[in-house]
Formats: sequence, C-alpha cells, structure tokens
Amino acid sequence: MKLFQRLFFAAVLAGLIAGIGMTALQQWRVAPLILAAEVYETAEAAPAHDHAASAATPAAAPAHEHDESAWAPHDGFERTAYTVLADLLAAAGFALLLGAVSVLSGIEITPRNGVLWGLGGFLAFQLAPAFGLAPELPGMPAADLVARQIWWISTVIATGAGLLVIAKYRNWTAVGAGAVLLLLPHIIGAPQLVAEQESAVPARLATEFAASTLTVSAVFWLSVGPLLGWFSGRFAKSPSLAFKGAHA
Repeated sequence: MKLFQRLFFAAVLAGLIAGIGMTALQQWRVAPLILAAEVYETAEAAPAHDHAASAATPAAAPAHEHDESAWAPHDGFERTAYTVLADLLAAAGFALLLGAVSVLSGIEITPRNGVLWGLGGFLAFQLAPAFGLAPELPGMPAADLVARQIWWISTVIATGAGLLVIAKYRNWTAVGAGAVLLLLPHIIGAPQLVAEQESAVPARLATEFAASTLTVSAVFWLSVGPLLGWFSGRFAKSPSLAFKGAHA
C-alpha cells in the first residue's frame, strides 16, 4: 500500500506540474494554429451545405450533418478552461502510466534516469506514431479513424515494449528484439487515404502545427520523468507517508 501511495502522489504532482508548463506552451503555440485551421474548415464546409440544399430531392443527404443538440464549450474562456482541465488530467494520467510501467518492469525512476524515462515516453507516445500519422489540424483529410486509432495504439505498445526490452536486458539479443518491435509498425505502415484529397488548410500551417505539437510534447515528457523520479524519492523518505502506508 505504501508503494501505491508513493506512486500515486508522486505521479499526480509530477503530472500536474509538467502539465501546467505543457498547457501554457499549448495555449501560446498550438491553440492559435487550431483556431486558424478551423477558419478554413468552416469555409470549406459552407459550400458543401449550400450544394446539398440546392439538390433538394427526397433521397438527397447533406454532405455534412451536425447534431444541433450536441453540447460543445463556447469559444473563449469556457473552451480554454475545458482544454486546460483536459490537458492537466491527461498529464497526470501519463505520469501514472509511466510510474506503473516502472513498477511492472522493475526499473526504478530516479531524478538521474528520469530524463531517459521521459525520452522513452516521448518516443513511444509522440515521435514514433508521428512518423506514420503526423499531428493533424481540423479540416485536414485523413484515413479511417478506427484504423488510425488501432495503428496508433499498436505503435505505442510496440515502441514502448521495444525500448523496455533494450533497457532491461542490455544485450545483443535484446537489442535485436527491441529493434524489430520498434520497426514493425512502420514496416506494416500507417493507414493512408485511398484517394488523394486536397486540404483547404495551408501546408505551412500544417507543418507549423506538427512541429509545435511535437516540441510541446517533448517539453512535457522531458519534464515529467525527472519530476516523477524526484517526488518518488522524496516520498520514499517521508515519515508521514510511510506511517500512513503502514496503517492502511
């Protein structure tokens, strides 16, 4: 119980602190790009609706259907507040996941190796999937959502497993097995569009979004690893937390 308490509190604190920095960077660099892309998405969708309305037949269906009753936060403070809340919860969740992998693998996270843990998280969750599926702005054409989700999850698992095998066993057999796991998702290939589709979003905006997203993610992961190691070490030496764990 003491181990669980230490992991939980350390991960939550590390995730929230790193998440605050990540959220600030996102609001500064990423959010404006999303808002700019939504302008192109709205402009592209409007002609499609007009065309569907002019072709009025009983069997005709609009190109896009929107559920008017579906709730969505209003632009401005409400949208920003929900975005910040979601970012902080996700940050704490990723920190908990990093701690759980540490416990299950038997490799402790410390302030000294925390950067390596963070780098591994960045490679598994961001960089490796981005090689096949670059971060996408609203309005950009994309392959089937379910297929992309399956490939993304598989890539994260394979990349994380490959890195862990190499880090834990540190021999040539482990390096070979890890390399196979790292390369396998990219040999299979990410889902792609069946036919080429033009995007209303300018290429410059898409490139800047992908670069900014990966940079912000790297800052988060390289922060959360050392923070998690530091908090874990502090709580391990905390008499109050050890007393609570002994009486749980």
